[in-house]
Amino acid sequence: MPGDGARIGRIGGYPVRWHIALLALWTVAWFFVAERHEAVSWHYLVRGQQLLFHQLPGGGLALYANHPELQIGPVSFLVAGLFAPFPAELGEKLADAFMSGLGLYMLVLVGRAAADHYRGTGLNHKRLQQRVLIAGAAFIPMWVEVSVRFAHLDDVLALFFTTLAVRALVRGNATAVGVFLALAVDSKPWAVGFLPLLLALPRPVRLRSAAWTVGLVAVAWLPFYLTHLDTLAAARFTIPNQPASALRWFGVHDAATPWWDRPAQMALGIALGALAVRRHRWPAVVLLAADARIVLDPSVYTYYNASVLLGTLIWDSIGQRRLVPWVSWLALISLYGSALFIPSDSAQGLIRLAFAAGSAAYVLLWPHRPPRSRRRGRGSPARPHTTSPLGRPAEYDAPQNC
Repeated sequence: MPGDGARIGRIGGYPVRWHIALLALWTVAWFFVAERHEAVSWHYLVRGQQLLFHQLPGGGLALYANHPELQIGPVSFLVAGLFAPFPAELGEKLADAFMSGLGLYMLVLVGRAAADHYRGTGLNHKRLQQRVLIAGAAFIPMWVEVSVRFAHLDDVLALFFTTLAVRALVRGNATAVGVFLALAVDSKPWAVGFLPLLLALPRPVRLRSAAWTVGLVAVAWLPFYLTHLDTLAAARFTIPNQPASALRWFGVHDAATPWWDRPAQMALGIALGALAVRRHRWPAVVLLAADARIVLDPSVYTYYNASVLLGTLIWDSIGQRRLVPWVSWLALISLYGSALFIPSDSAQGLIRLAFAAGSAAYVLLWPHRPPRSRRRGRGSPARPHTTSPLGRPAEYDAPQNC
């Protein structure tokens, strides 16, 4: 039914659902836990936006040529500028709250995407809300890690825009998918690994969506490269190869990032994502790209895990229909728990490698039966039978239920 599940889980007559209210309280609790060590890296965003707007010398279009250590996209600096008019401490607090709120909103978006994806398949909306609640409870600690403790606005925006792209993909809005993926890359370059989501679009609209992505990425980055060719050096910026990195288990003991490492991360993420789409498992794309990142990155910062937990959240909510989203909790325990409680760097690297390899194998190879669907094709996210006057599938005009 078009309105099926529209009122399930609501608090009284209000539009807020119980599972979102509980996740909001969980977010607030973790916010205060992380606030004691908040905004470790916020100064990079402040400095970058000041350089971009010529408030400091050596910035403007020469920003990346002169400061290759700022591995942050221009969109992130633009958003950071929204907090510049406030006193430094207040602006930092507001940014932390803003980023934390985005994480909660992303849980809503993923729940709604799952409800739309399974519409017409006999979906049990209460079970879906419970699934989002359990997976979201694992996601929030890592989200607060990236948004409050480290205040990495660039990573936050890359993951937020990717979530919007997933939502647009399910709703069949090809243009929005291309725009949001471009904004993700324009916020943080490693978001290139999420581009295989474009392949999940139907062929007639895939090229248009890809054109939007390429065009907006070019608009954001080409001015820096065309006016200052030294900007190319920013791509070769290296960081220390930490003892707990999974790279050590591949025999890579270089002191800093190997020259091939960044291209290999992107190539592996894109290849795994493309394979997932080919196997009709597009909800695994974000997780696979995040796996490629953590298994090949020389650093082991805990905020990296936020991308993994977003990937498991999308998979546990959309990619499978089991009540218990065990992949999300396995990710939290393996990656965050090992960093907190296992002193051995080598063991931490092995656990990171084992989780990345195991989760990738699971989402790609485990037998998977697509749900009953009124859409044509095997679970395609964007092939509706009819279109409403608003230009989207008619069945999506129903009230949202998760």
